[in-house]
Amino acid sequence: MTTSQAGEGGVRGHVLVVDDELSMREYLELLLHREGYAVTSVPGVKPACEALAQDGVDLVISDMKLGTGSGLDVLRAARARQEPPEVVLITAYGSPAAAVEAMREGAYDYICKPFDNEELRLLVQKALEKRLLRQENSGLRARLLPGLGVAVGQSSRMQAVWALVEKVAPSRSTVLVTGESGTGKELVARAIHMRGSRAAQPFLPFNCAALNEGTLESELFGHMKGSFTGATHERQGLLVSAGEGTVMLDEVGEMPLATQVKLLRVLQERKVKPVGSAAEVPFKARVIAATNRRLEAEVKAGRFREDLFYRLNVITVELPPLRERAGDISMLANYFLSRLAEELGRPGLRFAPETLSLLERYSFPGNVRQLQNMVERAATLSDSDLLGPATLPPAVRGESEPLASSSDGGETRLGAGFNLERHLDDSERRYLLAALKQAGGVKTRAAELLGLSFRSFRYRLAKHGLTDELEPGGATES
Repeated sequence: MTTSQAGEGGVRGHVLVVDDELSMREYLELLLHREGYAVTSVPGVKPACEALAQDGVDLVISDMKLGTGSGLDVLRAARARQEPPEVVLITAYGSPAAAVEAMREGAYDYICKPFDNEELRLLVQKALEKRLLRQENSGLRARLLPGLGVAVGQSSRMQAVWALVEKVAPSRSTVLVTGESGTGKELVARAIHMRGSRAAQPFLPFNCAALNEGTLESELFGHMKGSFTGATHERQGLLVSAGEGTVMLDEVGEMPLATQVKLLRVLQERKVKPVGSAAEVPFKARVIAATNRRLEAEVKAGRFREDLFYRLNVITVELPPLRERAGDISMLANYFLSRLAEELGRPGLRFAPETLSLLERYSFPGNVRQLQNMVERAATLSDSDLLGPATLPPAVRGESEPLASSSDGGETRLGAGFNLERHLDDSERRYLLAALKQAGGVKTRAAELLGLSFRSFRYRLAKHGLTDELEPGGATES
């Protein structure tokens, strides 16, 4: 291992060069030293890992081929650091597959041999600028995070939630975040991530309801090349690629039972088995699950595994609906409006007192997300900086929603204040109920009548809060 320092006061960053060819190491060391960088050069993976363990490395430049090792090994070691350096890999001309894999695993960029000195200088400069920006953003997030508690709410219910977040953030325990749609489950999961030692590592939210079973497992656990049609290359799953960061499993209650079995084993063993592989790969990421379902009821109904529920439910953070913390509504509305005022360049934006009174009396079935959208609508459509009651939807003002009507000529006319999204939701709800009635309460048949997959049908039932209302009346899976 050799190390060279730039002249005093001229160090622009510490670069680790990894190459098994002495001539290339010396060449890169000289080139980078002239640019004002401190340089450490090593011949292989093991000494590179030792250099990384000492911290202080801002950028790694590694050849892709390192004797019996690989530049990907160096990349993974760098990414595993608490504050990972950026990584640039040098690859032979005409080997795009390796370069693509490196980028997927977190490399900043790659450069092909033979390369131009100016091209390398610019690449190093940009990579170090990105690292500096990331460090500044990390510090800024840490300073702003106490304000995140204000954004969530100041009611006693939310203060209790926030106190629990502070307690669980430093631990490694699995956390289950529950609450209705729109209550801010991802915001709380991010807060847990940011308040712990993993803040500098990735936070990867993943919607378990968005993909079919095979794709879901591939995304979470990874897959081997050729393991299924379209698997043209090996791929790491989210649990491994997150490093020591956090993976949020959103809508975990929608996960298929077969995948639940595999997830349980993964969480118990802390190892994943990529699709098509016989070998297991360890992972270090923390798992936070979130759901708008009552998982205890899902367990009783046989739709969620009891053993997985207890594995996920080590610590539960339950978010109350907005209607149960009405004292937060004005504060949240003013918070969202202040952000919009800055974005829109309208610093004078403010609510009239009667507008806030109307908001505080509204039940907000869509919770905080609905309030945020409502504030954005009012600020965007208002010609005045004072947002009066007229800027709110008719339902909030206690008025009936204007319906679409047809003239004698058949042309559709819309009343003032007509809200398309609300009517689409109402129509969808009516179709769901009609299909269930026609299918005699059999959900699989109702889904077929609507041309939906069963999982999509269940998701829409939950979206409209119909699942629990229908089951006592005899609605069944099949």
